[in-house]
Amino acid sequence: MNQLLDTKLLDEITKQAKESPRLRMNYNLHDSLDAKAQRLFNVLEPGTILPIHRHMNTAETYILVRGRLKVEYYNDEKELLESVILDPLEGKFGLHVPIGQWHTVIPLESGTTVFEVKDGPYAPFKPKDILT
Repeated sequence: MNQLLDTKLLDEITKQAKESPRLRMNYNLHDSLDAKAQRLFNVLEPGTILPIHRHMNTAETYILVRGRLKVEYYNDEKELLESVILDPLEGKFGLHVPIGQWHTVIPLESGTTVFEVKDGPYAPFKPKDILT
């Protein structure tokens, strides 16, 4: 059955993100964590902590659906290389993070929602892929 992707769905995911101790919630559109393509909505609330991390086996693409999102890129010495604010109202609605690039995202508004795509299968962060 087809699934409508609409404001009602995003509002429900946002409600769950606000109630989550992590202040974020994802909604997977792929069938399993083993799927070759990981496609999901990720709602991030201000205050959520996403560590500076990298993906060594996949690039990652973000399309901002609503809200505003700050994206930061770092080098191996944890030095900030670049900071970008995504805001569809300013014509900046997405980005592509290359394989191995250290990065983090910071939501600037409640209900900030990203459509995220990366290669599967799902792989949780390993300690060497978090910059501490």
